[in-house]
Amino acid sequence: MNAFPPLRKLAPPLLAVVLSGCASFSDDGGFNAVNQAARQRLNKQTGWIRSEQDADGVAQRVRALLSKPLGVDDAVQIALLNNRELQASYSELGIAEADLVQAGRLPNPGFSFGRTHTGDDIKIDRSLTLSVMSLLTMPAASRIEARRFEQTRLKLADAMLRTAAMTRKAYYRSIAATQSVRYQEQVRQAAEVAHELAARMAKQGNFSQLDAAREQAFYLETSAQLTRARTQAIQENEDLVRLLGLLNVHKQDGALQLPPRLPDLPKNAVTLDNSEQVAMEQRLDVQSAKLEVAALQGSLGLTKATRFVNVLDLGYVRNSESGKPAEIGYQASIEIPLFDWGSARVAKAEAIYMQAVHRLAATAVQAQSEVRSAYAAHQHAYLLARQYQDEVVPLRKRISDEYLLRYNGMLASVFELLADAREQASAVNAAIDAARDYWIADSDLQLALGGPVSTASAPNKTEGKIHE
Repeated sequence: MNAFPPLRKLAPPLLAVVLSGCASFSDDGGFNAVNQAARQRLNKQTGWIRSEQDADGVAQRVRALLSKPLGVDDAVQIALLNNRELQASYSELGIAEADLVQAGRLPNPGFSFGRTHTGDDIKIDRSLTLSVMSLLTMPAASRIEARRFEQTRLKLADAMLRTAAMTRKAYYRSIAATQSVRYQEQVRQAAEVAHELAARMAKQGNFSQLDAAREQAFYLETSAQLTRARTQAIQENEDLVRLLGLLNVHKQDGALQLPPRLPDLPKNAVTLDNSEQVAMEQRLDVQSAKLEVAALQGSLGLTKATRFVNVLDLGYVRNSESGKPAEIGYQASIEIPLFDWGSARVAKAEAIYMQAVHRLAATAVQAQSEVRSAYAAHQHAYLLARQYQDEVVPLRKRISDEYLLRYNGMLASVFELLADAREQASAVNAAIDAARDYWIADSDLQLALGGPVSTASAPNKTEGKIHE
């Protein structure tokens, strides 16, 4: 035993490393942090499908949510549980945790065995080696991988928030597109009535051929617009279906039951005085970029510490030969920095670190710009939607009522009445688009802030509605 004094000196630190290196997988795989972000920022629950039992539970909950008219919160909940891209990204947690566990596992020892003979003499060489450098750097490597694991959780939580925002926007677009189809059908119906009436009157000589051709052209144009509107509605609906992760929405999961119209506007516009500061505190992409810088800083320090000594193996040797006592001892192997002094590794690590620093700055600049832009768009979209709801549509209705009175008093022709109906329907379609743009802007603002707009008022059910 006296032949191994270095091993006795290394025993205490190596024992500490061994005791601290018993890394194992967690029960939730780090997913609780993502689910907690969904609860705190969306008041929703997400799930990671990792077994057939998980898939069955999600399928049952999705069917329950689809069995009733689908609200925007229900649509977001389905997407958080069933979106295929989101589920695929959750697997990155398993990869990151595997790297973390691997970094905390003790390196496997190496064993070599050799047997040679010269005539009747047999020589057997045995050696058992262990990478001492891997043991010494294991705590630092584990800390680096732990930060990377946390960074992965933040990235996945951010992806979850973006999926929720895309689902909200697809939900509002689908409802608005279907609502527009309904009004476009009214326009086409009015144009068809005007066209048929003009054709009969022109045949009797009571209407000019030019005016009859104009009514026919308008009818054909509205028919084409209705076809485009129906195509757009199908596309918007399919976008929503994809985000919800539904395989066969008509046969397997049940048809989507969307509301017939968009929600009412809130009473007041959102007012944010510290939107940029809120974004810096809440946005997960900014937090992830900060963790990346911290992780690379630790990696840079580890690279500098091991630039000269990158490989250090210590081993136990026992050689035996026929007719001779066994040779017992130890051997150490070390990489000699004769040609490679590690400067290239350090330079690469420094460049990667500075790249992450600049990316963090760029992420912060982009986040502040996005929240300013989203807030301005939100304000303008609210004002425009309010103007259509409170002024334009009611005014068009009053004009329509006046035309109806004039028609009943034989002071206006049926063509004037039909033309006014077309104009009123066009105004309502514009109001639908304005309301849709507001709710999309609201979703964009929530995403830019990294969380809900807490100062926004809830939709008021008693507010004036867009006339149908």
